[in-house]
Amino acid sequence: MTAPLRVGVVGVGIMGADHAERLASRIAGADLVAVADADVDHASEVAARHPGVRATADAFDLIAADDVDAVLIASPGFAHEEQVLACLAHGKYTLCEKPLTTDSASALRLVEAERDKVGRPLVQVGFMRRFDPEYVELKHLIDSGRLGRLLVLHNIHRNKTSPPWFRDSSSIVNDSLVHEVDVCRWLFAEEIETITVLTPATSGRAPVGLRDPQVAIFQLAGGGMATTEVFVNSHVGYEVRCEAVAELGSATIGLGQNLLVRRDNGYGGHIPDDYRVRFARAYDIEVQDWVRACRRGTVVGPTTWDGYAATAVAEAGVASLATGRPVRVELADRAAARHLCPEQGA
Repeated sequence: MTAPLRVGVVGVGIMGADHAERLASRIAGADLVAVADADVDHASEVAARHPGVRATADAFDLIAADDVDAVLIASPGFAHEEQVLACLAHGKYTLCEKPLTTDSASALRLVEAERDKVGRPLVQVGFMRRFDPEYVELKHLIDSGRLGRLLVLHNIHRNKTSPPWFRDSSSIVNDSLVHEVDVCRWLFAEEIETITVLTPATSGRAPVGLRDPQVAIFQLAGGGMATTEVFVNSHVGYEVRCEAVAELGSATIGLGQNLLVRRDNGYGGHIPDDYRVRFARAYDIEVQDWVRACRRGTVVGPTTWDGYAATAVAEAGVASLATGRPVRVELADRAAARHLCPEQGA
């Protein structure tokens, strides 16, 4: 493809509007041509910020439009299955924000639809940490073997406050912990076999009914292990860290040490308020790589299988949350995804 990739964005809430601005102003080789949202007034407001962009209330009209080459889906997760199926039916490259879908059965249906109806990858799932420079450097270090075999990962994932749609404790598993699910599968290059979700004493600042923080333990297929603390009402800021412990050493990312200031008998740096600041560069790289891949006729990054596997682990995590006991992750035969040959991914 020599002409710019004409992109439509479905769902222009916080993340979708951020992606629309990114596509319109910072991504090379792409033109933002349309946005869709059930709140058509809001869609029109977002479109008006970018000359020549049209707004619609109908996501399926946008997906079917002849002047839309590729679709970025940032709508609520419950809408993803039908929207991704429409993209597959029209042969449109798709970047679908996580979750791929909200349950493993529907996610597997997308894996199978991509295999049976298209026969090649068209969908990338928006686990943007695979594009974050620090995570990429850590992945390269692990894969190089310089630290020996990876044994343990320790993750910390903290939000300043939880978003209003976190109505129950399972939201922490499905919407926050799921990022570490994908990170661990990617860094170990293995599937997660069991997950245990534990709930220590709940913070007095957490909303009523939300068990926060939570601690998850993953057992990987090759014997490795990962721990993750998720604390979505830390009242400090947005912090994401990862320590990889291997046979010959360890490595830590997310310490926020790009700018370390010493003054008044103290030292420190800035902790951002939310993910759009912490992972701004990762989102830019993710979308830019997606656009370049679409123009080449390929797919990079997490596949529908990765989206399905993450959802299956999260499902098991919600079951473990109810009991505090380990729950085995049940996955379909990986042969269902043999058609997926991404340039990058687990």
